Amino acid sequence: MKPSRLTDCGNWVLDRFPLTKFWNEHMAHYYAPKNFNFFYFFGSLALLVLVIQIVTGILLTMNYKPDAKLAFDSVEYIMRDVPWGWLVRYMHSTGASAFFIVIYLHMFRGLIYGSFKHPRELIWIFGMLLFVALMAEAFMGYLLPWGQMSYWGAQVIISLFSAIPVIGDELSLWIRGDYVVADATLNRFFAFHVIAVPLVLIMLVFMHIIALHEVGSNNPDGVEIKESKDPWGHPVDGIPFHPYYTVKDIVGVAVFFLFFATVIFYMPEMGGYFLEHANFIPADPMKTPEHIAPVWYFTPFYSILRAIPDKFAGVIAMGGSIVVLFLLPWLDRCKVKSIRYRGGIFKKALLLFVISFIGLGYLGTQPVTPVATIFARLFTAIYFGFFMLMPIYTRWEKTKPVPKSLTKIHSLEEQLHTLEEQLPALLDEITELKPVDTEIGHPAFKSSFFTRRPNPEGMINVINRLAKKLKESLD
Repeated sequence: MKPSRLTDCGNWVLDRFPLTKFWNEHMAHYYAPKNFNFFYFFGSLALLVLVIQIVTGILLTMNYKPDAKLAFDSVEYIMRDVPWGWLVRYMHSTGASAFFIVIYLHMFRGLIYGSFKHPRELIWIFGMLLFVALMAEAFMGYLLPWGQMSYWGAQVIISLFSAIPVIGDELSLWIRGDYVVADATLNRFFAFHVIAVPLVLIMLVFMHIIALHEVGSNNPDGVEIKESKDPWGHPVDGIPFHPYYTVKDIVGVAVFFLFFATVIFYMPEMGGYFLEHANFIPADPMKTPEHIAPVWYFTPFYSILRAIPDKFAGVIAMGGSIVVLFLLPWLDRCKVKSIRYRGGIFKKALLLFVISFIGLGYLGTQPVTPVATIFARLFTAIYFGFFMLMPIYTRWEKTKPVPKSLTKIHSLEEQLHTLEEQLPALLDEITELKPVDTEIGHPAFKSSFFTRRPNPEGMINVINRLAKKLKESLD
């Protein structure tokens, strides 16, 4: 076919399907802040892991049997007899944990840089709906291997719905499809895990990205780049997402795949956290495992449930720990977005919140003991206190002035030129000249030579300045 005909065919398609317009609006001509840092990898990594999960999930369904008598054996068949089946299964199981790791870090980035604040409230809401849908997807997929921990974990979690007054028993029966977790439960969980929830996830991802590109991305300084534009209508503090950040994200993807492959090939069970040891035993309704616990990414919320003595109150607390995240845009009353310019009260409160969340996650994997229960209740109080007291301590915290524009990003040539100018002075500070008397030939021609030696005092001064700059950047 001649080039002109190829061009005509391409134009014919583009006239009817605005692919170029979509690419320009959301990639090539979408301007993002020029000071994105490490934390901004995790949004694109979450999208990458979603693709991995969909592709590997499709491959697994080709050999999986959603039948209570055959499900466990079909997983073993995939692992042992299907060519590369073990790799696909480990990619899917590791991808589930990787999904929650990048999602939790993505949420943490939004928390420290105020990405939930005006005008991005709807982006945060869509993100939280994505989180809830992801939890549902992971829970339903957790039952499918039909191992001991899958079976009994699902039994415990589903029974929690029976604590709801009036409709609890009927709701639990509807979720299970039977009076106990059985073949009907497996079939409906398989249908939701493979078809229904993934469709919801894809729709929410689309809405999340569209909402993000409508108001623009946040940045570590919390500066709205759309408020300052050049004569061509482009943000002064922005750069096109493509090719600058698409190329940058490739580096993040490469590092991610390095860790991802390491886990898959060397530690796919991750010590029983990614794949529990009890799940390599077929489900037995007549034999309860010694210690029942959900997968690690559910354990913070499961620990909150166990910390409350009353079953119904525990269910309310567990649900409330997720619902309160939806309210975050209206709980935070501080006018400053980024943690870089916020007061010390918020930073300390955030540190306590992170400690409580990690502590709850660890306690959720351990058996119940009186000491563990006390710590779980303490961490639960800190978790809810972070949000419930936020309207008070964020209103009165002392903040730093926020710059009107982003800090200038120097080119490599400018940085090298600055270093070249500063290097002689730095060298003079960390070293000192000391004379060395040396005789050359006849004693009449005796002269002094100088040698450079380290100057401990100058080195200490340089280290102190670097430490102060590091502290200022963190503050």
